[in-house]
Amino acid sequence: MTKPHPESDPRLIAENDENGLGEEDASSPERQCAVTRERLPKAEMLRFVLSPDGIVTPDVSERLPGRGVWVKAERGLIDQAARKGAFARGFKSQVTVPDGLSDLIERLLLKRCVDTLALARKAGQAICGFDQVRDALRGGHPAFLLEAADGAEDGRSKVYFLAKALYSDVKVAGALSAPELGMAFGRDRVIHGLVRRGAIAQTWEMAYRRLTGFREAPELTWFQETDR
Repeated sequence: MTKPHPESDPRLIAENDENGLGEEDASSPERQCAVTRERLPKAEMLRFVLSPDGIVTPDVSERLPGRGVWVKAERGLIDQAARKGAFARGFKSQVTVPDGLSDLIERLLLKRCVDTLALARKAGQAICGFDQVRDALRGGHPAFLLEAADGAEDGRSKVYFLAKALYSDVKVAGALSAPELGMAFGRDRVIHGLVRRGAIAQTWEMAYRRLTGFREAPELTWFQETDR
């Protein structure tokens, strides 16, 4: 029998939360990390719920019913939560933590990034291609430049420094490979892309920032020497 996907399991049910770690106040923009005990913006964290059979289930869309336990969106902290019983303490019950939970989360966050980019493309808020990106830069400040992690340095630098010449604040997302970007744009590979400012860009940024807690963000080092 095929197991239901953790993001769409219809059997997930609500459980009461009686003032314990992980209690959710819908009016608050912050949550407490079950590992570090910090209160942080939800955008920096990941929510987990329990399936009816007690399996810790990541809820990257924050829509699954039930009591939520939150952990900062970093691979090391998720692994620590699994090793040291933070999920059991948060849910106040025995739980089963799936093997490879951090890898599962990375796949879910990657899918969310790709799906959000695909939505932006359909809405005319994301484009790809060197010439198209260059022209779009001259038409307005982008929310993000998209550069494939496995793209060539020369082309990447040309796009980046054109953007820097026009705008002081340029955000670059480089954690997705060319085939992964290609999935969002309906192509085999995409090297250069751009996300325009707007509501979809905000959703994309949240998903992307979380993803970089689970894989390298190469843009952090790409331009360090030349930006000084």
